[in-house]
Amino acid sequence: MLTPAAITKIKGGICAPQGFQAAAISAGIKNPDDPRLDLALIYSPTPCTAAGTFTTNRIKAAPVKVTQAYMKADQVQAIIANSGNANACTGIEGVDDARQTAKIIAKQLGIRQRQIAICSTGVIGLPMPMQRITPKLPELVENLGTKNGEDVAHAIMTSDTCKKEIAISFTIGEHRVRMGACAKGAGMISPSMATMLCFITTDANIHQSCLQTAVQEAVEASFNRITIDGDMSTNDTVLVLANGESGMPPIKRNSKECRQMREALTYLMLKMAKSLVRDGERVTKFVTVEVKGAKTYLDAKKVGEAVANSALVKSSWNGNDPNWGRIIHAVGYSRAMVREELIDIHINGKPACLGGQQAKTSMNTLRKIVAKDDFTITINLHQGKAEYEVYTSDLSPEYIDFNRSEYAYWKQARKDGLV
Repeated sequence: MLTPAAITKIKGGICAPQGFQAAAISAGIKNPDDPRLDLALIYSPTPCTAAGTFTTNRIKAAPVKVTQAYMKADQVQAIIANSGNANACTGIEGVDDARQTAKIIAKQLGIRQRQIAICSTGVIGLPMPMQRITPKLPELVENLGTKNGEDVAHAIMTSDTCKKEIAISFTIGEHRVRMGACAKGAGMISPSMATMLCFITTDANIHQSCLQTAVQEAVEASFNRITIDGDMSTNDTVLVLANGESGMPPIKRNSKECRQMREALTYLMLKMAKSLVRDGERVTKFVTVEVKGAKTYLDAKKVGEAVANSALVKSSWNGNDPNWGRIIHAVGYSRAMVREELIDIHINGKPACLGGQQAKTSMNTLRKIVAKDDFTITINLHQGKAEYEVYTSDLSPEYIDFNRSEYAYWKQARKDGLV
């Protein structure tokens, strides 16, 4: 088993693994006068084994559709991503724009178009300003280097207030393996696979079926267990590229080495997932919701997600109010098998509700706990042995103010002649 103690944090982000290069530039996608980085490229000269998960929203952005089709190819060597525009609900034109971007980058790199994954994040419904993006693509390729991982993490940010990246190393057999990641997401987060993107690189040598299984299991234990506002994006994507540059023999499915890769991916993705919640749009609390004693895993999940997504519960947390009544009412409508008289609710280990009724812990004690920026809600249903854990946040008035209007983006689009 690969324990956290066996994992070493290193520098470099997605460029930490051997053989990976990256670049990020400003294309003025959302605003031509804004110099922020908004166009990024990740590349491995060595063809990679690739795996990924995508949004299960039935409305999928053009880059998601194109990338899912391209991922059926045997190898992937590059990821191109932009912020500022989601290229979602843009029809055939949006699909053509995604394909054309991949075509140009492929020609510059000397690889096949289908070896490129395309990702976008930003405003939904606006055509891509290709008149600014296309001329910048050769420059993006020219800027490729092994020290630009941090720039990519910055370039994919939208409403994020800080970059999210991590790199680790660990040993499999006799070989040291490196893995790096960057992610973005602060709002529209409730993945079911968040607007969220996560790119992971590794120099491990791994069979595709093993990697895909490991990615799916790691995503289920990380990104599928976070929520900020209960919304699922049209663009959610997690992509993992493995180029084998570590020199290790191939990792096969159902092997000890495959389990170690899954554990490393889960460790890394969970770090990324929690960082998304902590940087949620105008959030002030990071809350872990633990559900125990459920009759089934599905019941535990229903309860956890009902509480974590409740606007009433999240609003009370924002007001430092330990309102366990709102928590238990969410448990009740979760459609899980529960019995009111068996439900216990603890806040950082202090009983707030026992047997479905008010516990003796003073409200002042509970209020001091909920006033902290990090605490845990534990709900014990006393119905069985199934458990589930989800990570969530509070809901603030500032979140509403922040999301009231995207008018400025449409105003720029009209200037560009796109709408």
